[in-house]
Amino acid sequence: MRKMEIFDPAMCCATGVCGPSIDPELMRIATVINSLKEKGIIIKRHGLANEPQDFITNKVISDLLQKEGVEVLPVTLVDGVVAKIKAYPTNEEIEKWLETKIDSKPSIITSSSCCGPQGCC
Repeated sequence: MRKMEIFDPAMCCATGVCGPSIDPELMRIATVINSLKEKGIIIKRHGLANEPQDFITNKVISDLLQKEGVEVLPVTLVDGVVAKIKAYPTNEEIEKWLETKIDSKPSIITSSSCCGPQGCC
């Protein structure tokens, strides 16, 4: 099985899906990841604000950040190789890379974050 990792820019919480105005692209990627996890597919997201050590210890990401800066984020790796930079992958790209279909109906996002009823922290 292929391994996919997404290295996110710094966000207020782990998914970025919080606060009064949610970015639809972050909502889409969070929903897709939840859908794939329900199928048993492992996708790891690394957040710059919450897990900076992951960015340092991954040589591919560390080198990319040194060359291009944080503007290169988000970065998607598939089996340790850069698959996409500066944008989240499309559903079609994910399906191709992971050789699976993404359910068309959205799943409910259930994640804990620093965000409470007042919005992002």
